[in-house]
Amino acid sequence: MHKEQMNIVIVGHVDHGKSTVIGRLLADTKSLPEGKLEQVKAMCAGNSKPFEYAFLLDALKDEQAQGITIDIARCFFKSKKRDYIILDAPGHIEFLKNMVTGAARAEAVLLVIDANEGIQENSKRHGYMVSMLGLKQVTVLINKMDLVDYNQNVFKKIKKEYSLFLKQINIDPVSFIPISAREGDNITSISDKLTWYDGLSVLDQLDKFQKSLPLGILPFRFPVQDVYKFTEQNDNRRIVAGTIETGEISVGDKVKFLPSQKISAIKSIEAFNTPRKIDTGTGESIGFTLTTHIYIRPGEMMVRVNDEQPYVSTRFKANIFWVGKDSMIKNKNYKLKMAADRTPVKLVEIKNVLDTSDLTSDRNKQQIDENDVAECVFETVKPIAFDLTSELENTSRFVIVDNFEIAGGGIILEDTFIKGSILGKHIKERESIWEKRSITTNEISETYRYKTKFIVLTGQSNIGKRKIAKTLEKKLFEAGINVYYLSINSLKLGSDVHIRRLGELARVITDSGQLLITTIDNADKHDINKLKLLNEPNNILVISVGENTLNELEVNLHLEKDETINNAVDKIYQLFKEKPVILEQSQL
Repeated sequence: MHKEQMNIVIVGHVDHGKSTVIGRLLADTKSLPEGKLEQVKAMCAGNSKPFEYAFLLDALKDEQAQGITIDIARCFFKSKKRDYIILDAPGHIEFLKNMVTGAARAEAVLLVIDANEGIQENSKRHGYMVSMLGLKQVTVLINKMDLVDYNQNVFKKIKKEYSLFLKQINIDPVSFIPISAREGDNITSISDKLTWYDGLSVLDQLDKFQKSLPLGILPFRFPVQDVYKFTEQNDNRRIVAGTIETGEISVGDKVKFLPSQKISAIKSIEAFNTPRKIDTGTGESIGFTLTTHIYIRPGEMMVRVNDEQPYVSTRFKANIFWVGKDSMIKNKNYKLKMAADRTPVKLVEIKNVLDTSDLTSDRNKQQIDENDVAECVFETVKPIAFDLTSELENTSRFVIVDNFEIAGGGIILEDTFIKGSILGKHIKERESIWEKRSITTNEISETYRYKTKFIVLTGQSNIGKRKIAKTLEKKLFEAGINVYYLSINSLKLGSDVHIRRLGELARVITDSGQLLITTIDNADKHDINKLKLLNEPNNILVISVGENTLNELEVNLHLEKDETINNAVDKIYQLFKEKPVILEQSQL
């Protein structure tokens, strides 16, 4: 019968004995390859070097040379109850980001403190990271009790001090266990050298930890990594590909893509060299075809319509641990990586910064320095889909990239979307100082017999949008209308920057009494909403060409891909009369 499996991470200050604890667990549970223990002992004897259980993990030469663990080592051992994967996270201060990587995959934590040295700076930093990652099952191992003559008072003192610290960071440890990893005391059985201790051994405590809920019963979350379109031999499949984070799904299930809000259903499940599947679940790298052709961008989150939905927002509150050499500062552009999504992000508010060495809290700090833990608010340039760490951990975790390096990691605590976003504040400030012109919009309409508008043509690239726009511009000009076609290529500064610049220009041009026409490739709902906000109080008309990348309610007119230029312009002209943009005498 297949036993259950659990991921454990072991953390602690450098030289406090993490590797020795793991070596003892491997040896005493007889989980080492046959002859491995004897081989390492013989090697030590040949080099006139005392044997250490930590040597069982020193697979990397530079680890042996430096005496420190610099990366996540994955080891396997077993008890009668379950199989364990134990992640040996680095304790040295320079390798804290590696420790975050390991702890993020764990279900429980062993935190090691040297009884002789006591609580060190990294003992606190690791506690903060465990708290930040939302790990609740924590056992503290007070190691090297042999060096303090198994003194109960030393154990009690460290337990009392560290318990107070953990309480301040919202960790309620499951237990404290006095051990000597080198001597094997309290590792797999209770030692007679610690008669005053009446708790569990390390192995028994591991078996008492509760398994996380199976990811398969959680709400379905599928970050879209890419969309593949096939054209050979009349194969018109469009496969949405990625890896399932949580949950299960079957052919026929109704799905929604976030943040675009587009809805379809699973037509087929696609995989290489496997029998045809009708359902699939957590951990599968898989592809799906849909019952309807909708435009999906990589980075979106596919969810089941009937499941509990993730949040969709541009602002969120998070805990972050910063490991970048350069401080994190407000309003600087960083990159946020969450699941398959990659998007620019800014730090907009620092609520609290904790100094991990002395527990001091600073609510007035204006930057986040290396190894700081901070509670803060971030804002992305586009909405992203996410869960809260209290509800679904897998899709609440993110990293921040600065100068092409991972500089921070965090978990989302709360959706804080408000109208006071960066863009909202900017528009409010802009309009408050906007000096109104002496000519009103009504006077412009009465004189020129049209209403000023911002006209956006969107759709896939290379399908004739620009020809339609330029032909429309020519026809409107010949009708005596002040019109200007602005190519988005003239503003190409980056996916979000050019939308922002275009919206600002639209506000000026439409306020001057002109019709402004532009074309945008594959605009999404957020692009259009941003343009509408930036162009306020003037209006916008959206025309999709070819395959619609927006929902039907978000467009004013849809033109087919094979529409002739003249027919397309005539339909737009008719739309202008219906809205109305071009005014008949009775409409003046």
